[in-house]
Amino acid sequence: MRKLFLVALFTFTVALQSPLMAQKQAAVAKAPAQAPDVAAPKMGADGKVNPGFQTSHEKFVKTAQEGTAQLVFLGDSITAGWNSKKDVWDKAFGQYKPANFGIGGDRTQHVLWRITNGELEVIKPKAVVIMIGTNNAGGDSAEGIAAGITKIVETVRSKQPQAKILLLAVFPRGEKAENNAARDKLKQVNMTIAKLDDGKHIHYLDIGDKFLQPDGSLSKEIMPDFLHLSVGGYQIWADAISPKLAELMK
Repeated sequence: MRKLFLVALFTFTVALQSPLMAQKQAAVAKAPAQAPDVAAPKMGADGKVNPGFQTSHEKFVKTAQEGTAQLVFLGDSITAGWNSKKDVWDKAFGQYKPANFGIGGDRTQHVLWRITNGELEVIKPKAVVIMIGTNNAGGDSAEGIAAGITKIVETVRSKQPQAKILLLAVFPRGEKAENNAARDKLKQVNMTIAKLDDGKHIHYLDIGDKFLQPDGSLSKEIMPDFLHLSVGGYQIWADAISPKLAELMK
């Protein structure tokens, strides 16, 4: 008898909770994603700030407070990848006392949050290289992504008025050029942010074609997963921006 009572009680409890659980799940599903031009830290599935993101950010803040870096790179995993390409990095940028503020998985809102929370304090770089936006491609509109990048550029200008900004077009992604919605969207983004170039403080540079084959495709030799660069890809990047950086770092 007691067993039947417990079974009935359990069934009643589940029936009572199911609508509540469904409502909570629906609320989460309907919750709007953070806008690309609104600063936000990277959150984990537990609703807390992603620990890896937080650790990297704190490290970057410490680097900024040291105040020695003259060249700063801002971005996501593609920028963070320079950390494992030390030979190319040192040869191309070592003379500028560079700092790499790239975090894997970052979107525009995450970079925006980072630079408004300590990563551009004390430090006084001569130039800042920005390349961000590919991680927004899956869920945000081209207009939204461009707005996020624009906000980042404006924030860097506000916090570091002495610094020249080298704004890079978002790199191409995906093996083929045709039927590639993400690449098409990023082309729209690049067309918009290109207009930020004022020839004085902000300098836009699109080096995307340098990674492509004649037919517009990406090779595994340059981008093994058609998103992240190989050593050869980073050498292409370094060679493509070095002349402009030399000009901006004077």
